[in-house]
Amino acid sequence: MPKKTIHDLGELRGKRVLVRVDFNVPMDESGNVTNERRIVAALPTLKHLLDVGAALVVMSHLGQPEGDPTAADFLQKNSRLSMKRVAERFRERLGRPVHLAPGVVGPAVQQVVQRLQPGEVLLLENLRFHPGEKSKNAEFAQELASYADAYVNDAFGTCHRSDASMVAVPNAARGKPRVVGLLVAKELEILNTLLTNPPRPMLGILGGAKVSDKVGFIRSLLSRVDRVLIGGAMSYLFLKAQGKGIGSSFCETKAKEGQKTPLEMAQEILELGKGKIILPIDHLVVKDLKDSSTATVVEGEIPDGFAGVDIGLKTIALYQDEINKAATVVWNGPMGKFEDEPYSKGTRAVAEALANAKATTVVGGGETAEAVEEFGLAEKMTHVSTGGGAFLEYVEGTPFKALAEIDDK
Repeated sequence: MPKKTIHDLGELRGKRVLVRVDFNVPMDESGNVTNERRIVAALPTLKHLLDVGAALVVMSHLGQPEGDPTAADFLQKNSRLSMKRVAERFRERLGRPVHLAPGVVGPAVQQVVQRLQPGEVLLLENLRFHPGEKSKNAEFAQELASYADAYVNDAFGTCHRSDASMVAVPNAARGKPRVVGLLVAKELEILNTLLTNPPRPMLGILGGAKVSDKVGFIRSLLSRVDRVLIGGAMSYLFLKAQGKGIGSSFCETKAKEGQKTPLEMAQEILELGKGKIILPIDHLVVKDLKDSSTATVVEGEIPDGFAGVDIGLKTIALYQDEINKAATVVWNGPMGKFEDEPYSKGTRAVAEALANAKATTVVGGGETAEAVEEFGLAEKMTHVSTGGGAFLEYVEGTPFKALAEIDDK
């Protein structure tokens, strides 16, 4: 059922709203924010709530802090993951004062929360600085839920997780309005259209390194699309499954516990997608990954001593033609080592083809979203998802506990 959104909250003037956002932004070694896309994506929801007179308590996790959060030296060791720098960038983009809380829960934080006035914003410290976030502690969740009169989930990127702020907190807030923000609402609208009634023909584009990480997504996609284009390192696994030579290209071999080998998965997927799957017909290959001067293009099989790093020019032309014929395109995973400029041509060409296409174009978060942003093409896509893993799992059909806690319309 459709979920209630912030537009279903009713009168908010003078009330406090607890908003779970995804400010898990990339940072450099010094702790500076290097990409603010997730902060910017949350602004429409936050600005709307402020404009109608609410006070906001905003919470997010950041990174993967190391060690035991209860240890005396934990904060010192993980100081780079404090929300301080995020608060500064958030303040700049919001154009309003943003107060940084002295922690996540506790008397000092409660005092700051109680003093919040309509139109003010309090950003809690990194949720993972408290053990209750990962342990899903009920008392921790209850205290967070007590901070506000309503709960808003606007963190699509973590909707597939069961951390306290995503599941236990809205559960503890039963009896209060629990809704999704504009970002999550848009993600669900786009994805539900893809899964139910997409304009056809529908084209899937898959890349990245490992098939095992996306096997459920690939199976789900194959049941819905008319064609699938495959690139990236995973294409070498599929070519090997066809008995073709891949030289010294990366090829996933290790099976996860309880799973089939990647090669067996690839063989099954090729059979399942017979008539739909299109693999590269030529490749950009190198003798030495660190020396782009050794790069050359080969057709067919990759010779010994060479490793594939990108799709070739003929494959680019083939893939562009398929994109031009599609009415809906879903893309997840780069076509090669796009982070290295000499090997980025295939990923860039696919991004440009989507940007110029008349089709509905959906980019599935993660590295793919980073790529289209790096190329300056994000604004030309119909939708760029803010969730990598969440995007994959939603298309796969995995139920999200976090969304189950949100009120239905």
